[in-house]
Amino acid sequence: MRKTLLAATALIGLSVLPAVGQDEADADADAAFADIMDRHWAWMLETNPVWATSLGEDTYSEQLADPSLAAYDAEIEALRGFRSELDAIDVAALSDEAALNHALLTLTIGNDIEGAAYGGKYMTVDYSSGPHQSLTGMPDNLGFFDAADFESYVARLGKMDDYMAASVERLREGVAQGWTQPCAAMEGYEASIETHLVDDVSDSVFMDPFETKPAAMSQARFDALREEAAGIVETEVIPAIADFNDFYADEYAPACRDSVGASTLPDGDAYYAYRARVMTTTDTSPDEIHELGLSEVARIRAEMDEVIAEAGFDGTFEEWLEFLRTDPQFYPQTPEERMTEAARIAKKMDGELPRLFGTLPRMPYGLKEIPPDIAEKTTTAYYMPPAGDGTRAGFYFVNTTLLDTRPLYELEALSLHEAVPGHHLQIALAQELDLPEFRKHTYFTAFVEGWGLYAERLGEEAGFYETPYTKFGQLSYEMWRACRLVVDTGMHSKGWTRQEAIDYMAENSALSMNNITREVDRYITWPGQALAYKMGELKIRELREFAEAELGEDFDIRAFHDTVLENGAVPLSVLDRIVRDWVAAEKA
Repeated sequence: MRKTLLAATALIGLSVLPAVGQDEADADADAAFADIMDRHWAWMLETNPVWATSLGEDTYSEQLADPSLAAYDAEIEALRGFRSELDAIDVAALSDEAALNHALLTLTIGNDIEGAAYGGKYMTVDYSSGPHQSLTGMPDNLGFFDAADFESYVARLGKMDDYMAASVERLREGVAQGWTQPCAAMEGYEASIETHLVDDVSDSVFMDPFETKPAAMSQARFDALREEAAGIVETEVIPAIADFNDFYADEYAPACRDSVGASTLPDGDAYYAYRARVMTTTDTSPDEIHELGLSEVARIRAEMDEVIAEAGFDGTFEEWLEFLRTDPQFYPQTPEERMTEAARIAKKMDGELPRLFGTLPRMPYGLKEIPPDIAEKTTTAYYMPPAGDGTRAGFYFVNTTLLDTRPLYELEALSLHEAVPGHHLQIALAQELDLPEFRKHTYFTAFVEGWGLYAERLGEEAGFYETPYTKFGQLSYEMWRACRLVVDTGMHSKGWTRQEAIDYMAENSALSMNNITREVDRYITWPGQALAYKMGELKIRELREFAEAELGEDFDIRAFHDTVLENGAVPLSVLDRIVRDWVAAEKA
């Protein structure tokens, strides 16, 4: 195990020294590192107070984060201080567990510090999110169980005008520095702001927590807080969002970029290389990723042709795609139909999990429709992790707008990715592991999204994809992620236009044109993130094939999956070493 951890830390770019093998030195070094780790975690909670509340920490329950540039700069300086302390630790004297924790904390802090050199810090709006949505999401993200919860929420309402004003100044500086989002990808974004400019305060999402009174709370106190909240929302919060709307319309949108690639930004090539490295946890270059994507597209296309032949379709690949995109038999007629089918798929998979996993999370998950203020502009589904304190389940959010663009034959793969055995199983389980707090909530995108894509493939082993259409839906989703490698690198490092990216995805996947457009806009405004899915999935598949080949009839799929998940999210190089050492131990 000692060799495992030393090799893993070296693979993620951190130098280590030989172990000293002295128990007393190990104890002292571990204690020094544990102190840094504890102080860093406390700092994380202090600078992210709403998130802290969701984890059960009530010290900052009346606070909001400070979104100003001054606060951002102060946070980077604090991280530099933590890194200096970490650098002073004798890594070779650490115990095995502490050595890995030290490597991962050093990596995450280093990534944040490196990112401060670029203008990504100005990009606090993207195709489907922004500072206003950090606030409008609070009623869903927080728990409301007693008077104290409502009192802290009202206190936070009173700070929202300052939060929005600071957010505007940060975006305004981005305009001045030439760091704005592209025009085409942000088209229609203003609707996500305008929907919150309600005439009747009772229609505001900020009043949603007051729809239900906790049983333990007096009616008089509940009514008084509701009245106070309504006054703040009407006189402070809604006007602050209106000011943000004016800023976006009058200053930000007119300054948006005509180009779409990150390479057109100041020092853009270096910025995109940084984003690709962080999102994939590898040193694979954008050019290498692009070529890998082309190879995967060709491989999956061959599998698609086999499924089309199995379906007995008489026509070209383009005619097949047109058939899937336009035939009404494939599309839900109502939001309820789509939600019902998603629930059926999720429940069916629940029953198959014990065959595939030895350890399952205790926390359940639920289904919700994506809120209407963001639904038409956002992706087809997403997952919200459970509250860290166990007071809220995880949720699989399903898009029920534009139903004629959301085919049911893709819903199996989508549900397995977002719920189980995908995001919910992996993330909820990570929160329940015996790990330092920062590791329970670390989000190495290549691992998390790679696992989600791998989970789609597990559907075949669990009795899904029984028709050529649902099997093609699974392949289309895999093709979607392979296309991401091509179009993300194409736009951000090779000069592709938005339309070229749309056309490439339309030619190679069965995704509806609405979904393709929304996805391409996502890649434009979120450089590099889309690379993580396929890169992570390919590594997990590589490790499974290795384990199956090495262990033969002794290969245990449940033990393999537990091994992949039992350390939470980690860089791909660390996962590689963990699995290979597990295989060696099994053989021994």
